[in-house]
Amino acid sequence: MNFLRGVMGGPSAGPQPSGTETIQKLCDRVASSTLLDDRRDAVRALKSLSKKYRLEVGIQAMEHLIHVLQTDRSDSEIIGYALDTLYNVISNDLEEEEQEENLPKQVDDLGSQFTEIFIKQQENVTLLLTLVEEFDFHVRWPGVKLLTSLLKQQGPQVQQIILVSPMGVSRLMDLLADSREVIRNDGVLLLQQLTKSNAAIQKIVAFENAFERLLDIITEEGNSDGGIVVEDCLLLLQNLLKNNNSNQNFFKEGSYIQRMKPWFEVGDDNCGWSAQKVTNLHLMLQLVRVLVSPTNPPGATSSCQKAMFHCGLLQQLCTILMATGVPADILTETINTVSEVIRGCQMNQDYFASVNAPSNPPRPAIVVLLMSMVNERQPFVLRCAVLYCFQCFLYKNQKGQGEIVSTLLPSTIDATGNSVSAGQLLCGGLFSTDSLSNWCAAVALAHALQENATLKEQLLRVQLATSIGNPPVSLLQQCTNILSQGSKVQTRVGLLMLLCTWLSNCSIAVTHFLHNPANIPFLTGQIAENLGEEEQLVQGLCALLLGISIYYNDNSLENYRKEKLKQLIEKRIGRENFIEKLGFISKHELYSRAAQKPQPSFSSPDHMMFDHEFTKLVKELEGVISKAIYKSSEEDKKEEEVKKTLEQHDNIVTHYKKVIREQDQELEELKQQINTLKSQNEQLQATVTQQVSQIQQHKDQYNLLKVQLGKDTQHHNSHGDTFQMNGIQTEEVNKLKEELEEWKTKHELLQGQLREKDSVIEKLKSSQLEMGTEQSSQISKSGGLEHNNELQKELERLRSQIQLQSAEISKLQTENQKLQVMNATADPVLGHSSATAAQNSEWKGQLEQEIKELKSEVKALSEEKASLKEYLDSSSSTIAILQDEKSKLQQEVAESKKEQDDLLVLLADQDQKLSALKIKLKDLGVPVEDEDDIESGDQGDEDEDGDDEEQD
Repeated sequence: MNFLRGVMGGPSAGPQPSGTETIQKLCDRVASSTLLDDRRDAVRALKSLSKKYRLEVGIQAMEHLIHVLQTDRSDSEIIGYALDTLYNVISNDLEEEEQEENLPKQVDDLGSQFTEIFIKQQENVTLLLTLVEEFDFHVRWPGVKLLTSLLKQQGPQVQQIILVSPMGVSRLMDLLADSREVIRNDGVLLLQQLTKSNAAIQKIVAFENAFERLLDIITEEGNSDGGIVVEDCLLLLQNLLKNNNSNQNFFKEGSYIQRMKPWFEVGDDNCGWSAQKVTNLHLMLQLVRVLVSPTNPPGATSSCQKAMFHCGLLQQLCTILMATGVPADILTETINTVSEVIRGCQMNQDYFASVNAPSNPPRPAIVVLLMSMVNERQPFVLRCAVLYCFQCFLYKNQKGQGEIVSTLLPSTIDATGNSVSAGQLLCGGLFSTDSLSNWCAAVALAHALQENATLKEQLLRVQLATSIGNPPVSLLQQCTNILSQGSKVQTRVGLLMLLCTWLSNCSIAVTHFLHNPANIPFLTGQIAENLGEEEQLVQGLCALLLGISIYYNDNSLENYRKEKLKQLIEKRIGRENFIEKLGFISKHELYSRAAQKPQPSFSSPDHMMFDHEFTKLVKELEGVISKAIYKSSEEDKKEEEVKKTLEQHDNIVTHYKKVIREQDQELEELKQQINTLKSQNEQLQATVTQQVSQIQQHKDQYNLLKVQLGKDTQHHNSHGDTFQMNGIQTEEVNKLKEELEEWKTKHELLQGQLREKDSVIEKLKSSQLEMGTEQSSQISKSGGLEHNNELQKELERLRSQIQLQSAEISKLQTENQKLQVMNATADPVLGHSSATAAQNSEWKGQLEQEIKELKSEVKALSEEKASLKEYLDSSSSTIAILQDEKSKLQQEVAESKKEQDDLLVLLADQDQKLSALKIKLKDLGVPVEDEDDIESGDQGDEDEDGDDEEQD
């Protein structure tokens, strides 16, 4: 510290050292001091001197500072001082203090030279990338600023070093995620410099999720209402997307276009926009134009245009277009942006045609814009933007072209005059006193005829009323009249471009032009004269118009056949002179500027001479007209024959194309009808299915109620059975007793008969033993044996009868036992068949006592029976209601079936028509893809459901 005080101007008796000497001492101190504190103080002193003595510090201290970065990385403070010192040396930005002191500026390339010294060793840049990774604010922020300054001074070289460094770009992408806004914002500036004109780095940055992070920052900062940070993010996005097809596709596929829509949400009150908001919105519009630029590949541009329509971005831009209070430059850029969003995209062009301005009565946006274009009080850039918008609306849009031209035709002009049409505005501009309006209207009308022979023929029907009392003249005649009147150069150039576009590839228009005898002499006179440089452009266009009149001449006028016109050129102008005058067009400087891009961009109204699409026509016709002038009559005849053959072929192809187009339209209509019928059928089937499900639900509810009612009835009957089993009906018990007694009596009677028979048998046996005589033996042999056999048979029969009766008795006993189990208390009498009368009387007493108890229970059951009867009555009424609903549903189902049958008949008719059309298309050789047959809904389930419902 003592050393530093001496160096920095502490009290000293000797002379003060110069800045160079001080810097040298500080550098020695940094190089030789062993203490970190001393080195840190020396580097801090160098930092304070680096702004004033930039050259000296850079020359003497750079090597020592780089060494500090390499060796003292553990101390963030000294690293920060070293980085700040290097930044002051390398950066060309002057501090505010220096500007106030009006010090002379350093040489502009001083920073570039120091940068070259620093990056000579690539390890220095790699070291700097490593330091930028440090989270310490005192290291990371100065590192970011230094790296940004290096990129500003030697961008391509530093980019290449970072590109080959491992994870070099990825390290820098982490800056966008830093929570400290200062570092994040300077990180955006660093990436701006890093991505300039380097497609490889742009791709890496994009795939490192840069779009997501930048859009998040813009949203956090408030979109267009944000500050300078939003502007920096938009500039970085432009770097990533401009002329980079890969990143544009990635941006679209990542659905980032949808996130741009909130940028353009403006309120009703658009007064008092800040300058920063205007800048932000301007950059946002430019970013949209980058995605749909005409210089992009057509496929990429088309996909972005469709995405902008589907996400509502185009609708939002049209809202700004028709809003009030929007600043003029924002309105102009919005018109240019809408122009490129709709250019060549039929869907977007159709939407733009439907946009109306919020006026009373509402007017189409196209009409409102054309009113601005032909109004000489509007700013020049705004009029150019409107012309570009109109051109983009008509680009490859035959439908839009037809709508514009139709407003000029007699049958469609509004007789009341309440509204102004686009055609009326164009005609008004075409013949106004303002040359710029003449030029803009002529070019706009030429775009309405571009590559559309049908409209060129229709435009010949347009008649103009020039003055009261005079007959109307055609639009073509009026254009040539104004040409011959010697108007301003800009007006004549516009009219000649319109006539060249109109007559090219349209023989009928050429015939109408040649029919006026004054036109050809006027053109030859203009071409033959030797005029100044301003008139050379008009001479070239007159030569082009005359050449078109020759090349597309069908020789229908005898006085103006091709050969005669060529002879006229040879006599009055000369072929070489004609070709030279024709070449004036393509050699003109303004022609070269217009040929570069579709958007009309002119520094002043005087430079507004050529249209981009017209330059294409000149390139196409200049060569063929030159050849046509030198061709002989025989060659012309051969060419005419070839042309006629080609025209016939083209007519045939056009005819078939028309037929195919009509059939395609019919097929599309039939497909739409089929889809409509399908959807209706599906709706009806869904309705029927819903009704069937409802019917099924009602069936289930009905069956459930039936089951519940059956259970209730069964429960009631079970109570009655219990009532009987519990001894309420004593007659049945007495009857069973009587039957049991009767069977017992029969059983005893049979037992007595069996005993009598057994006694008879015993007697016979004893008599047989006593009788020993032969007579008795014979008797026993003859009659006794027979009688014995009879007795045996009768005995067996009685035994079987007794067994049957025993089985019956056992059966009755088992039944009696069951009764005893079911009613143990009421049936003890039945369990003992041999009980005495005293026991029976005792059982009767018990039964009577139990009968009393059961009577009370019967009373309770009677009350329950009454409640069940009431419930049954209510259930019956519910069933009646359900049956009514069921009948209504059956009627609805019948009606649905009838409608469905009608639809099926209609579908069958449509099927037959479609098949016939397919056969016609196949006969014409057009490939037709088979479509699935329309299957009619199966009604079997519904019929079964209906039968079930009728049975119910």
